[in-house]
Amino acid sequence: MGTTQLETVPEPKYWHLKTVLTEALDSEFSVGEILPNERDLAARFGVARATLRQALEQLELEGRLQRRRGVGTTVAPPRVGVAVGTEQHVWPGAVGDAWQSVDCEVALPPAVVADVLETGPDDQVHTIRRSRVTHGQPVAAELLYIPASSVPGLSAIDAPSGATLARAVLRELQHLDLEGQDRAVELGSARADDAKELDRLPGAPVLVVTTRYFAEGRTAAVSVATYRADTCRLTFGDSGGVEIHHDPERRAS
Repeated sequence: MGTTQLETVPEPKYWHLKTVLTEALDSEFSVGEILPNERDLAARFGVARATLRQALEQLELEGRLQRRRGVGTTVAPPRVGVAVGTEQHVWPGAVGDAWQSVDCEVALPPAVVADVLETGPDDQVHTIRRSRVTHGQPVAAELLYIPASSVPGLSAIDAPSGATLARAVLRELQHLDLEGQDRAVELGSARADDAKELDRLPGAPVLVVTTRYFAEGRTAAVSVATYRADTCRLTFGDSGGVEIHHDPERRAS
């Protein structure tokens, strides 16, 4: 069989450098240690700073490095397992929910969310902002969109604005019979507001989990949760115990 064109393409310089840097991280640096600046690293490995940045960005994406405001680039700790769903379908705010309500406002949702909720162009929805902390560090920020039709009894509830209103909306949501939910996960970049909440730099890699909740034959709520890609290992199902490492000395468990 002849050699394909793809097989003749040389390995990009930044990818080879990433491998070299990975070996250096394993042998020379400890978790939390600050790396030398880009100029010194580029000189050490004999590469252009643009090539170095590509390699560092890839290592950050893989969770080996963290960029911290006012500190620099540090060696990241192992990713924390964060459960994003179980085999049981439950509404946000149900008993055992790991999220904390931060704020709630009534506003127009983004157009893509309005399409999913099938709301009119001028229909405002309850927009709840929630946060999630694991092992003392912020790992995710969420925007939860709930139309008025999903919480029809809310007007009878004396709830001021902010986190108190958010909790009242979530309590009212529990009255609906949840018929099912689905999730989608994609790689994204941190927006300015999410980056601030997650203590990241704008544009840092994040994992975006979009969840649709179904009731009465329609989409009753939409959640858009942004997780730190450098520290989180998302788990699904009730156990979340599957762990696969590329290091041959460590076993999958």
